[in-house]
Amino acid sequence: MNFFSIIKYDYLQRTRSYAFLITLCASLAIAYTFVPEPNANYSTIRIADYVGQYNSAWFGYVTAIMTSLFLSLIGFYLINSGIKTDIETKVGQIVASTKIKNFNYLLAKVLSNFLVLLTILGVIFTMSIILFFLYNEGHSFEIYKFIKPYILIPIPALFFVAVLAVLFEVFFGRYTVIQNIGFFFLLSTLMLPNRNNEKNFSIDIFGSQIVMSQMEEQVRQVADIKKTKKLSIGYVLGNVKKAKKFQFNGVDFTGSFIISRFAWVLLGFIMIVISSLFFHRFNVKEKITAKEREVTIQSKSIEKDIYLSHLTKVKMNFSLFPLLKIELLLLIRKGKKWLWFINGIGMVLLIFLPLQVAHQFVLPILWFLQVSRLSEITTKEITNKVHYFAFASYKPIYRLLVSQIGASILLVLFLALPLLIRKLLIIDFSGFISILLGGIFLVLLSASLGIVTKGKKLFEVLFFMITYANINGIPFVDYFGALAHSKMYLSKLLISIVTLLLFTFIIRKHQLKKL
Repeated sequence: MNFFSIIKYDYLQRTRSYAFLITLCASLAIAYTFVPEPNANYSTIRIADYVGQYNSAWFGYVTAIMTSLFLSLIGFYLINSGIKTDIETKVGQIVASTKIKNFNYLLAKVLSNFLVLLTILGVIFTMSIILFFLYNEGHSFEIYKFIKPYILIPIPALFFVAVLAVLFEVFFGRYTVIQNIGFFFLLSTLMLPNRNNEKNFSIDIFGSQIVMSQMEEQVRQVADIKKTKKLSIGYVLGNVKKAKKFQFNGVDFTGSFIISRFAWVLLGFIMIVISSLFFHRFNVKEKITAKEREVTIQSKSIEKDIYLSHLTKVKMNFSLFPLLKIELLLLIRKGKKWLWFINGIGMVLLIFLPLQVAHQFVLPILWFLQVSRLSEITTKEITNKVHYFAFASYKPIYRLLVSQIGASILLVLFLALPLLIRKLLIIDFSGFISILLGGIFLVLLSASLGIVTKGKKLFEVLFFMITYANINGIPFVDYFGALAHSKMYLSKLLISIVTLLLFTFIIRKHQLKKL
């Protein structure tokens, strides 16, 4: 009963949060674009000049592949705080006092994570069927060709992501930065193409390579060519009205591939067993108590008589700069000191790497390394349960909120300083202004999402998606001017910043009135 209760209530707690509801709505909006409408000017999966006819197989396999990639990328950031939440809410201590074993507890967390991702998967699955009937070109509806790819492609991948979320919490529970960055690079490595070797289909966690390989083979037979070129998976902008159509009837999955999908699930269970041996079982208070005892002993050894007349008189200072200084110090001191060594390497790369590489690849990754800092700009008071005290301070919007946003902007622009200087040296004022506005936009996006959701999950998910899309050169999400844009780009970016700024202040003012 304890096992199933953990799964049930953990699932309900997650799905009832604002972050989940907003992520679910965003997933629906993105899923709507997985299969472009017939007259759309973009494509998601395209082999040379060919796209599949809009039959059940094409809809089922394309949406299954896109969902596997999409949910695997954002799913981790949505579910990677289950154990941390139990620690903060003191539920973990109650769980530790029960007879439930470490393996059962961790497995319950994995299954809860998995159910959250399955909920989003189910909504996207329903959306894909609706899109089939909306874009139907006279083909019959075959439900089997929807169910088959969804079972074999995204479900094993999502289960493994659910396992990774728990595994990272067990071994790096106190280091959220390592969790976020580690998963980012792990998934980026796993997404490297390996279609040239059929043996690699079994080690493809996303399950997309075998489908893409058979799609290529069918196009080769239709077009009577030996090798297809310009294979694309993901959002590719351009005129696809003249794209040729080929009949795609699904994939014949090999026995070894099907076994490999179950092997990924089995590997997940083995990883849970191993991690249960190292799980702290919420025995983290003793270390804190020991530190507190050391401080108490030291304080007792230096006891002195205190005279009020000898104390420094308190001076009232209602200016903005002391708060700005404190917020900046909080940002700098957050996390481990060695992380600043990595930041330093990133800043050095901004100096010596080619300008385009530094702008398009290094800068977004360097800013993403600050995800744990930026995600708590407007949420740390609620996280530490001091928001009533903070909101009751003198002019909380003008002083507190402005200092939080201002300090974060200074930090982001400081990290981009080498690139800003290089832009000035080559008299690239457009690029210089784009980076400035991009840093401001990023901070305001974090502040607004933090105020609305009262948490950091949604920003972490969105920031990861934006960063990954920028690295892959998608112009639509380029918020710092790394790619070529029209003359209206800076104007649109400025309008977005003003909109976010007004939205942030209006929502915070509304929240203060409700206190």
